Amino acid sequence: MLEYIKTKRATQFLAIGTMMMILGLFYHNRIPSLGYAFLYLAVFFLGYFALKKAILDSIQEKSPNVDLLMILAALGALMIQEEREAVILLFIFATAEVLEAYVMEKSTSAISSLMSQLPETAQVLQDDGQLVELATSQLRIGNQIVVAKGSQIPIDSIAMNSTTVNEMALTGESIPVEKEVGDEVFAGTLNEGHAVTLKVTKTSDETVFSNIIRMVEQAQQQPSKIGHVIAQFERYYVIGVLLSVPLFILTLYYLYNLSFQNAFYRGMVLLTVASPCALVASVTPATLSAISKGARMGVLIKGGTALENLSATNLIYSDKTGTLTYGHFDVSDFSIPEDILPQVIAMEQSSHHPIAQALVKHFSHVDLSRIPANRKVQEESGVGLICGDIRVGKPAAFSTYKDPNNYSRKLSANQTTVFVAKGDTVIGYFVLADKVRTESAQAVHDFQKEGIEVIMLTGDGEVVAEQIAKEVNVTAFRANCLPQDKIKDVLASQAEGKVVAMIGDGINDAPALANANIGIAMGSGSAIAMESAELVMVQNNFAKLFQVYKLSRKLNKIIWQNLFFSVGVIMVLIALNLFGVLDLTRGVIFHELSTILVILNGLRLLT
Repeated sequence: MLEYIKTKRATQFLAIGTMMMILGLFYHNRIPSLGYAFLYLAVFFLGYFALKKAILDSIQEKSPNVDLLMILAALGALMIQEEREAVILLFIFATAEVLEAYVMEKSTSAISSLMSQLPETAQVLQDDGQLVELATSQLRIGNQIVVAKGSQIPIDSIAMNSTTVNEMALTGESIPVEKEVGDEVFAGTLNEGHAVTLKVTKTSDETVFSNIIRMVEQAQQQPSKIGHVIAQFERYYVIGVLLSVPLFILTLYYLYNLSFQNAFYRGMVLLTVASPCALVASVTPATLSAISKGARMGVLIKGGTALENLSATNLIYSDKTGTLTYGHFDVSDFSIPEDILPQVIAMEQSSHHPIAQALVKHFSHVDLSRIPANRKVQEESGVGLICGDIRVGKPAAFSTYKDPNNYSRKLSANQTTVFVAKGDTVIGYFVLADKVRTESAQAVHDFQKEGIEVIMLTGDGEVVAEQIAKEVNVTAFRANCLPQDKIKDVLASQAEGKVVAMIGDGINDAPALANANIGIAMGSGSAIAMESAELVMVQNNFAKLFQVYKLSRKLNKIIWQNLFFSVGVIMVLIALNLFGVLDLTRGVIFHELSTILVILNGLRLLT
């Protein structure tokens, strides 16, 4: 909002300054005193924001900037009685600044428009069946809300009855998605089915939409590596220009016998055309455009460095469950004592793992009223759950346990199996089935065509891992992986000089996500995984990642186009000034036009 106010005021000052300039140029030869008065008023209004920015930023950064160069050039023109040149310089510069602000706002307007769509209130279902309207900021986890057909969903929730939801505003996909009982729905999406009752799962500041805004704000404060290099270069370059201009003026005056006024004028032209405005604008607008484009595709990007690393990636490590597969497990077989089942389901309610969610959903009819609510459940990352003397987890964790029913031998190795133990004895099991995402195999193929290896890391057994690896045709796979094993693989590949991306969605993936060159979390995963990652996929869709990879490559290409173009324009304009064939007005026009062209080139990423 503050930036909007600043832009609006800058536009107003530009309009007033332009009017003063026109009046000054009109009266300059007719009534000189009145003409000069209008011209100096134009200097004030057209140069106010540039002067303010030049002083404040130079003090804050402890280094001169490009705005300072423009202000000095205008002041120099005034010193040699070139008021009209000074006003025209400031007019073109102020116009370019307002246009740049508009273009920069355009690059994030897609995200702002998304936020403006969010409902501010929700219909909350009371215990007596009455509906009460509350602000979304007052909603709490566990509240039940009712969303009518054609209305937007106000907050992230799970469906308590089936409906159809259009998620285009969030993911870019126009085809409505069928939501069954227990499926997650997101704030800002549109309920196209009948009225639906939802159970709130996140507060208003934790929704996907709020995370988009937060991540974009973070991205604006986290420049890419090349952006950081240019920012550092700008400091020394501006100082170099400030030192070169006096030497250039003295050289023209003493060695080439130009009049001081002509030498000084040429120096002001050099001060203007050597300013690195276009160079500075080569990276940030394009990067913000790419981040906005990613958000519209349903991918949250936490800064330019993430896109830079993604474009250079040559190895992808991917988790299996919820990434290459749907992660929507169905219980196909089980055997467990009736008195133990409620305890196990109560334990699984504390976990966000897809297997835990599948068990809770399948056994939703089980009465948990006798299970104490304050029981402490410990989650062993990548292994399972422990509560008292009850342990639930992958079969490998029970290799030293007694197995009187020989479950470890009877159950097929190509199934996803969960064992239950009491004390030191295995007393039950659950068999679950998962299936490969159709888009995963295509995405793996697309990455491999680009010369990028895709290796699957999974905590599942060898047989299950091999079966999934064949279906999606990954380069290789590692089975029975614990969190520390995934970290070892990531670090070993980095030691070989590879740029490593890691995709996951669970707590057990978080350490590997944090250690990879670029961590990619699936949106349905744990909060820890999403905080550890540089990219967050709103939907668990591997194909979206390939689209963002192509976007990152295009961003890289556009940035280098901008850099070569901006440097080329500066060199040509400096050369023309050295030969004395460039006046201040044309120098400013060509210089600022190159800046606008660079920004517009970056905006192509929004299409």
